[in-house]
Amino acid sequence: MTAAPLAGDTAVYLYGVARGLDPAALGDTSGVAGAPVRGVHAGGLTALVSTVRLEEYGEAALRANLEDLAWLEATARAHHDVVDRAAHAAPTAPVRIATIYRDDARVAEVLAAQGERFAEVLDLVSGRSEWGVKAYAAPELLRGEEPAQDSGGGVVPSAEPPTGHNPPPGGPASGGAASGGVGTAYLRRRQQERHRRAEAGRRVAGQADAVHAELADHAVASRHHPPQDPRLSGRPGTQILNVAYLLDDEQVEGFLAVTRAAAGRLDGIEVEVTGPWPPYSFIDTSGPGAATPPRRAREAGEA
Repeated sequence: MTAAPLAGDTAVYLYGVARGLDPAALGDTSGVAGAPVRGVHAGGLTALVSTVRLEEYGEAALRANLEDLAWLEATARAHHDVVDRAAHAAPTAPVRIATIYRDDARVAEVLAAQGERFAEVLDLVSGRSEWGVKAYAAPELLRGEEPAQDSGGGVVPSAEPPTGHNPPPGGPASGGAASGGVGTAYLRRRQQERHRRAEAGRRVAGQADAVHAELADHAVASRHHPPQDPRLSGRPGTQILNVAYLLDDEQVEGFLAVTRAAAGRLDGIEVEVTGPWPPYSFIDTSGPGAATPPRRAREAGEA
């Protein structure tokens, strides 16, 4: 997003805001479009920025580029790499991908005007990192085709008996008056199939909720995200969990142990863990200069 009307051929791209960052920590870091990264200092804070060309990062160009998955992935990765390098050296609040300002002076004005709010955000994320957990259910699991023990020890109802099964004489499927013949049998099978799928969906959703509840006990905070674009995940299964967790550094080991245990006991469900990330999902999105990146862009960085 552009923060103000722009003039000239270039503008300033903002990655994030850090506190107590040693400038040497950035080294020769390159940002979006290979641009060098520098710091803009004001009020005890450091804004991480690059100079970019408006032909690629102006408002009209961004509208088109943000729909280009290849451009989006490259930009999201470069954005993340800058934030990640700074976050390993000092508390860092990432901002939204493609946050553009007129010049360094405008960035310094934002730091000075919003210094108190940035300080609150940096206090929140100091000594913490974000971890993402996604879970994917195999297609056959959601169709109710996998036999499994339920929580009470029972067995999931089996599928309709094969065609040709002969029920006891006089039964509803024997062709008597109580039966509607082949059409009724077909409708009954469809109804049972819908019931089986619905039950399977509820069972899988319950498993996802249980995993989340267990993981949330090991986190400072959590945030649910919409299902990831399948073009980015590249997974054949259905995503049933997509949650970001904010962890204190000392919580990470226990959190990862829980994810490993869940992955080992859930047949037909694949659990994927990513991290550590700078805490994109837990940054206050109000006002210019401190916002959560669009989820699609974040996913491009994870892919």
